[in-house]
Amino acid sequence: MAESVKVPRRILHALIHSISAGVVPRSGAPYIAIGRDEEIEALLRDLDTAAEGGSSMRFLIGKYGSGKSFLLQLMRDHAMSRGFLCCDADLTPERRLSGSKGSGLATYRELVRNLSSRACPDGGALPQVISRHLSLLQSEVAAGGLAPGSAEFLREMDKRLYELTARLEGQVGGFDFARVLSLWYRAERTEDDGLKSACLRWLRGEYKTRTEARRELGTGSIIDDDSWYDYLKLLAVFFRSIGYRGLLVLIDECVNLYKIPNRIARENNYEKILSIFNDTLQGRACGMAVILGGTPQFLEDTRRGLFSYEALRSRLSDGRYGKEQYRNMLSPVIRLRRLGDNELLALINRLTVLHASYYGYESRVSEEERITFLSDCLSRAGADVMITPREIIRDYLMVLDILFQHPEMTFAQVLGSGSVTLSHPEPGEEAATAPSPSASTVTLQDLVF
Repeated sequence: MAESVKVPRRILHALIHSISAGVVPRSGAPYIAIGRDEEIEALLRDLDTAAEGGSSMRFLIGKYGSGKSFLLQLMRDHAMSRGFLCCDADLTPERRLSGSKGSGLATYRELVRNLSSRACPDGGALPQVISRHLSLLQSEVAAGGLAPGSAEFLREMDKRLYELTARLEGQVGGFDFARVLSLWYRAERTEDDGLKSACLRWLRGEYKTRTEARRELGTGSIIDDDSWYDYLKLLAVFFRSIGYRGLLVLIDECVNLYKIPNRIARENNYEKILSIFNDTLQGRACGMAVILGGTPQFLEDTRRGLFSYEALRSRLSDGRYGKEQYRNMLSPVIRLRRLGDNELLALINRLTVLHASYYGYESRVSEEERITFLSDCLSRAGADVMITPREIIRDYLMVLDILFQHPEMTFAQVLGSGSVTLSHPEPGEEAATAPSPSASTVTLQDLVF
């Protein structure tokens, strides 16, 4: 057996417990990342486009448990390591892209609340990002020979801030946004916590009326259901202007839009998706990459899905030359394939090492027994198409849990009778099921981090 995996205990705890319950881990996703090389490469190209000042939008489509949410979290880690800021939100009946009674604004608030950076990977990064930039500005001015607090120092800081905010005033809502940034600096300079809190409330979209915002900050607008996406684009421009490479926006559980019973409300949300799609593909959302995760039903249902909205169907359908055996990773829609048998086996190998490392024991599950487990999973009726990584991970970790707690039991006793060997693909099937080279060569010795 390989030596213990060197994963931080805090991350390993969250990783093991979340995937055991079928929940996507907030941190630690790279430790169990197997396969999906083509999808990751395509999405990383989108990040490169955003880093150059462009914009992009993708739809990750796969059934429940196929790895959509996992891939979104994996991209979040990749983006932060490349100098991006990331924000993510799951849609719910209360959080939509468009709607009355604040349902669209609720999504914006969740996105801003979950804003993450390398310094704040768990969210809540907005105050830290703004304060850090103001601190860097002050350091640059002080390095120029001006004494902090002097009249010349304050004039130079005002000049630097004006240059920054002038670049934002050309955007929708940019004037009020620039005013709030200036007030934030004044609050930090005078240690006025009340004013700083008011600025943060405005940026988070927590003011309910313009009158209240005008009284406390002197702004003429607030972030609401109609304007939240414009301010998200404005944040992307601001983040790029202060040194970040761009903003990655991750929106999952889009199937909740498909579930909206009212046709008009549902189509209003699809109209919002169309607006974002047109904006990003036409390059009008500078420095922003958007990824939406949903099920095939959400995309393809012609009665209630995106394909029920003709403008989206004509943009997102595969076209007359699209064939299942040819994967088009340049399309706006990325459909997640089932992981290959070798990739699933590599995933089981990795889970074996992680579980043993977390609970501090020497695993007694042999390579043959792991193959037996996977064979048993794949031998079920319809498993070649329907089985998902979530089901395999959940079942295998349950087996490991039982073996750990009951050392007198054997693997065969836990698994039960009826082992089946892995079937070898027929000639011509290799291209459809073969995993990527990196996944097919994973061994236990490769799993030491």
